[in-house]
Amino acid sequence: MSFFSRFMKKNQPAARPLYYDIVCPFCFTRFEPEEVVFRAMHSREDDENYALGEDDLLNKYRERFGLDTVDDMEAVLHPADIPEEYHHYTDNVLTGLTDRYGVMTRRRLCPSCHNELPVTAGKVPSNIISIIGASQVGKSVYMTSLIHTLQHTTAGHFDAACMPLNAEISRKFRTLYEEPLFERGDLLASTQKEKMQEPFIFQFVFKDESKPPLTLVFFDVAGEGMVDQDYLGLHGQHIKNSAGILFMVDPLQIRSVREKIRINFGDRPGEWVSQYDEPRDVVLTMFGDFIAYQEKSKTEIPTAVVLAKSDMLHSLKDEDGDYIKSNSNVFNNYVHRKTLNLNEFHNIDGEIRRFIEKVDRPFKDTMDVYFANTGYFAVSALGSNPVNQKVEGVVSPIRVDEPFIWLLHKLNYIEGSDGP
Repeated sequence: MSFFSRFMKKNQPAARPLYYDIVCPFCFTRFEPEEVVFRAMHSREDDENYALGEDDLLNKYRERFGLDTVDDMEAVLHPADIPEEYHHYTDNVLTGLTDRYGVMTRRRLCPSCHNELPVTAGKVPSNIISIIGASQVGKSVYMTSLIHTLQHTTAGHFDAACMPLNAEISRKFRTLYEEPLFERGDLLASTQKEKMQEPFIFQFVFKDESKPPLTLVFFDVAGEGMVDQDYLGLHGQHIKNSAGILFMVDPLQIRSVREKIRINFGDRPGEWVSQYDEPRDVVLTMFGDFIAYQEKSKTEIPTAVVLAKSDMLHSLKDEDGDYIKSNSNVFNNYVHRKTLNLNEFHNIDGEIRRFIEKVDRPFKDTMDVYFANTGYFAVSALGSNPVNQKVEGVVSPIRVDEPFIWLLHKLNYIEGSDGP
């Protein structure tokens, strides 16, 4: 092979597949585009196959999250029951059916839960990002701060828009999460184990049409469930079908850090919880649930280890850097624009890796064994330590979007650079 032919072959883009597997952003089942079903666009009283009625699969899904059942829904149509000439394809993906009455529908449903799929499903990769972590690490607060930041600042820095999948998700996020935290300064109640949270689904859509949109699914599993094998077995499917993971760690989960912070802040009744799930326990539970079945018993899913409540680390600052250096960039917000600043990332990644290795070596070693692709970060969802479940002053997040931007880079949505 000649020099020039090798050069030309190297620079040819990878062949685009005819279609992509779909991961339902509601129930996280994986299936091929041909397996979708459709919701009819009309109903008929003279045909029982097109009459309004209950949708058992949809209502079972809604019951799982404490949502009201829906009594009258249009019929579910199966492509196998309709002749091939009435199937409609877009970019090699089945996207529509014309029913026996000549009415066309493009309302594609997940075959497992009968929720309506995004219009891009099957045409682009189904990239799901999950937030996991033990109890009391503040996953709900971080999710709220992150989405707020993505919508108001980050998206603009990457020529994109961050939008909820539908109006209902927009309303719930705004009234239950965003307004209480950012307008009233109220902390969010912990997610209860017996109360599952319906996924919050957003799309990060680039203005450059050559880049496919990224579907963001924030599925806030109750923290206690992350160390309960049965609970994780039932509801952990979203993790193994994720394209990226945000793995949250609270400094107070780490015994040595908890004691040093307690001493520095002083013993104040009611502010220190004695029962914390160790970060390693979450990893070990995940290993038994699905990592053990991966090749070489290791997952390749890019995983951002996110040290939360970084504002607490102010009390650990020292000149020698045994814990956190007094001039650490951890305490300063940084804005990435267009690309991931690799110098900034490597500085933070290196410092937090060394910190975790010093204060919780068993957790760091476990991550190294089971996760092939990790980055370490420190964030503050609030910018300050709350008092009596209230934020004093303005909520000022610090570096909350950096782990997400790193995942964008690992998933080849954006490039890395050596500077701003």
